[in-house]
Amino acid sequence: MKYEVAAAEKSTKKITITFTQEEWADANNRAYQKNRGKYVVNGFRKGKAPKHVLEMYYGKGLFYEDALNLLYGEHYGKILDEEKDNFTVVGDPSLSVEDLSDEKVTLVAMVPVVPDVTISSYKGIKINKYEYTVTDADVEKEIENVRKRVAESVEVTDRAAQLDDVVNIDFVGEVDGKEFEGGSAKGFDLTLGSNQFIPGFEDAVVGMNLGETKDINVTFPEDYQANDLAGKPAVFHVTLNKITGKNVPALDEAFAKRMGSDSVEAYTAKVRERLERNAKTRSVNETENSILAEISKNATAEIPDVMIERQEDAMMQRMEYNLMYQGIKMDDYLAYLNITRDEYKKNFEDEAKKTVLNQLIIEKLIKDENITASEEEIAAKVAEQAASVGKEAEEYRKTMDPRQLEYIESDIKVTKLFDFLQANNEMVAAEAQA
Repeated sequence: MKYEVAAAEKSTKKITITFTQEEWADANNRAYQKNRGKYVVNGFRKGKAPKHVLEMYYGKGLFYEDALNLLYGEHYGKILDEEKDNFTVVGDPSLSVEDLSDEKVTLVAMVPVVPDVTISSYKGIKINKYEYTVTDADVEKEIENVRKRVAESVEVTDRAAQLDDVVNIDFVGEVDGKEFEGGSAKGFDLTLGSNQFIPGFEDAVVGMNLGETKDINVTFPEDYQANDLAGKPAVFHVTLNKITGKNVPALDEAFAKRMGSDSVEAYTAKVRERLERNAKTRSVNETENSILAEISKNATAEIPDVMIERQEDAMMQRMEYNLMYQGIKMDDYLAYLNITRDEYKKNFEDEAKKTVLNQLIIEKLIKDENITASEEEIAAKVAEQAASVGKEAEEYRKTMDPRQLEYIESDIKVTKLFDFLQANNEMVAAEAQA
């Protein structure tokens, strides 16, 4: 067997594999031995007919497909192993037979591979750097949100509806004096301030009392999804049936202990620490995204479709998980949108291309700048993880999957790369987003 590798279009390698007459004959004989029991010929017991008899009876190429599969299975993986330093395969090959005779057979595998990336510049660029900080007001707001989340629901009978209440209402909506489809409901639960209804509706319910009926005048937004209602004035006849408020716990020692701290001061410190950790992560992520956005402006690559499709699939899976956590099935969500899975997946195409290109840029720069992770650095990360779960580093490492160590090594390299890029570019303080 001999093979040749040649570059083809759009980051594809053409692998031409030629087998000798002896190799081809041997593969056919083995295919015959494997499959002869499937065939019956008059005058022979099942599975006992000679190869040449079966070929006369069923056709000369009876065992060609199985013989080709045997040769492909035995040699394709070995070829990729020999060429691993020259290219990396990212998908299944497209196979064809270029030549087939008694003397030889030639297989051609068109294989998608990781593309080369051309980066014209990645140093000396002006790049935005993001820095998020945590204020006392941020801490107070977070504690207030937590208190509201753990608040007990209580039925309210002695006051009017207010923001954050859940009100149970009946309503009938009219446009031009006529009821419209989807504009009426009975016993509907609405959280005031959730902005679930069109602007102005929830604000008008605030202040209503139990049993009160009120006409609420609003106007549908110009960009409302129902074209026949967009921009039109409407009136809703609303009756308030029930008010459910929240009994928000006081910020005291009992609440702090409920949240796992010994005192209000300790709980406040814990909240600040968490917010500061999140702010640091956000600062790092947005700065790194900013760096990649600038470098990618000067980068090109012929990305194989299979890499983009794989990233789209990953994004769809994350979307499906997020919906699942909200108690929504992906199929139900797609049915509501009246769109197929493949049609919806196309929404991720541009982001998938961007993500794959960024990954390729990172890998290329790590290689070009010879960025490595030492055993000491890996060991330190392992020890850090072990400490977080209360284990000794040596024992913890014995339980780790090899892929975990590969991830740690990769993470160290990526961190060092972005440190290098920040040091070699003009990082300009950017206005942090809210």
